[in-house]
Amino acid sequence: MNITEISIKRPSLIIVLFSVFALMGIIGFTNLGYELLPDFNQPVVVIKTMYPGAEPNEVETSVSRKIEDALSNLEGVDYLETKSMPNASVIIANLKYGTNLNNAMQDAQRYIDNIRKDLPADIQSPVISKVSPNDLPIISISATSKLPATEFYQKMVDDYLPQIQQLKGVAEITLLGGEEREIQVKANQDKLKLYKISLYQVVEAINRSGIDLPAGKAQTDKESNSVRLTGKFATVEDIMNVQIAMPAPGSPVYVKDVANVIDGVKEISSVSRYNAVNGIGLLLKKQGDANAVEVSKLVHAKLTQIEIANSKYGVKFIIADDSTDKTIAAVNSVVDDLILAIILVSLVMLLFLRSYRNSLIVLIAIPTSLVTSIAVMWLLGFTLNLMTLLAMSLIIGILIDDAIVVLENIQRHLDMGKEKVTAAMDGRMEIGFSAISITLVIVIVFLPILFLQVFVADMLKEFSVVVITSTLTSLLVGFTLVPWLASRIGKKDDLKPTNFMNRFLLWFDRQLTTFINWYGHQLEWVLSHKLIFSGIVIFLLIMTVVIMKQGIIGKEMMSTGDQGKFRLNLEYDKTTTVQENNIRTQNVENFILQQPEVSTLFSNVAGPSTGIGSLGVGSANLSEFTIQLKPKDETGLKTEEYMKSLREELNKQFPGINFSMAVLGLLPKQAPIKITLSGNNLDLVMKTGQELKAIVEKIPGADNVQLSV
Repeated sequence: MNITEISIKRPSLIIVLFSVFALMGIIGFTNLGYELLPDFNQPVVVIKTMYPGAEPNEVETSVSRKIEDALSNLEGVDYLETKSMPNASVIIANLKYGTNLNNAMQDAQRYIDNIRKDLPADIQSPVISKVSPNDLPIISISATSKLPATEFYQKMVDDYLPQIQQLKGVAEITLLGGEEREIQVKANQDKLKLYKISLYQVVEAINRSGIDLPAGKAQTDKESNSVRLTGKFATVEDIMNVQIAMPAPGSPVYVKDVANVIDGVKEISSVSRYNAVNGIGLLLKKQGDANAVEVSKLVHAKLTQIEIANSKYGVKFIIADDSTDKTIAAVNSVVDDLILAIILVSLVMLLFLRSYRNSLIVLIAIPTSLVTSIAVMWLLGFTLNLMTLLAMSLIIGILIDDAIVVLENIQRHLDMGKEKVTAAMDGRMEIGFSAISITLVIVIVFLPILFLQVFVADMLKEFSVVVITSTLTSLLVGFTLVPWLASRIGKKDDLKPTNFMNRFLLWFDRQLTTFINWYGHQLEWVLSHKLIFSGIVIFLLIMTVVIMKQGIIGKEMMSTGDQGKFRLNLEYDKTTTVQENNIRTQNVENFILQQPEVSTLFSNVAGPSTGIGSLGVGSANLSEFTIQLKPKDETGLKTEEYMKSLREELNKQFPGINFSMAVLGLLPKQAPIKITLSGNNLDLVMKTGQELKAIVEKIPGADNVQLSV
């Protein structure tokens, strides 16, 4: 007894089986997270070490080279990239594909721990991390208030930020801009010499006086209370009145005697603006396994709550960018297409098979296969992302293949006058081998992708699993559920022109018969002119190869799509300060905001970049804009076209600034071609780099050629 016979004669087994699949699919769908793309880790390990106050040369010799040497024996390393900047060293270990990232990170940590004693004592502990889409902030926020700048910053750090950080799924929030209060003690060298007091004594005296210390207990017969000596300063005067020393009895020396104490502002390291309005920028990242859409909802709700609670301070949070918007839009678009595809397939089935019953069977068969795939996605920890949803859309045609082949053959046996059960059995048995062959061909095409050790395979892994699972499920449905339903509700339909729909179906059937006859005549001609037709096929094949080889059709891993958004980076001379950067950037910012095509501009002056693989370190001579254009139907321009024209205009208006741009689409777009020059002689490397840049700029199609140093 084969599987089809079992499903027809003992349907309870099939009903229970697919009911379980449907239940798991429904549960899985309600628990699946939403993401724009699958989570994938590039084979890259980043080691970031902060060295406050150090210049690039010192960072290079004291930190970077020592860590480089330690990592030279790291298993699976392809090559190392090192960037030594003011206050920071960043080493990027590019691993060979197939290397276990977690093991590589553990080994890297061990090697660095072994040389920790050789590194400067005042560096911060090196931070080791992966590179993945989760490195990108999912939300960029600009916060403003009526409060004084320093007071607003303090409230942000002490009150608002902790409320957001404790939300489920929030991993890290980077602050940009703002003015942080700083008490500055400026010692007078002449007075220090007069009182014979060192700067170290001043620092130690202030530190001692600013510490809370337990002093013991105050105990009575009935109770015992802890006592603390409160040393935290409440006012600037408290610091001024700290006693440093007593050179002579009765003649204490206070801080105010040798220094000025100023209630000032910490040196600004970054500036944030939204549409030219100063504020505090927040770049929010989610935890790796968190649902981006749910995190976004929680953050939006919390921001609204904070705004209401602090309305008297005029606190406002503006969402400058929310990547989940395009995630939801992409998911909804694919889901709509999926539903439309199912409806259209059912209508096509009605037209070609002329049977409402068969269309109903198709409407049952397709969702059954899909919910089974969703159950598998849930069990494997996948998400509803562009890849998995596109796979579902693609396989609608594949799913219907098995159902159509089985149903059409069963219908043919019904038209022969057979009983429903017999027709269902005979119809399925006749095409069993063909159905299995078609299914296995599709599985064999996608199965090898799961075993490839390349970046594209990581991207397509979930896509392939969904296709394979759905295809195998459709075969099971075609061999069990479809024959069982046909054996119960199948019917020989002898349409009569009694109503409009029947008349339309009969008319369509006549047109289809006419087309089939025409096609038959064309096929006879082709078969009688094999040489001519073979020549046409060979010619088309050769033309296809030529077109691909000549690059007439472009090649890229994934189209970025036109979201109307791009990132603009500004680079000034290395000697530029944050203040100079801010002034010049404001001029550029105002110029761009005057352009009629621009909708919003989020400005990040000297702060950490928001791009994938960002080193998480700002630089005084760098700025970054995130620019959103107005809808394409208003501007009539593609984003890349506008970027090119804007860059030409910026180069004319603001000479001396190095502008670079990147489209923000499905995947962060970086330079498609990178050339690395290395050598011990830095001057020679720079000279060669400039020469090579000049050569590349002359190549047709080369655009926005940049040096990274």
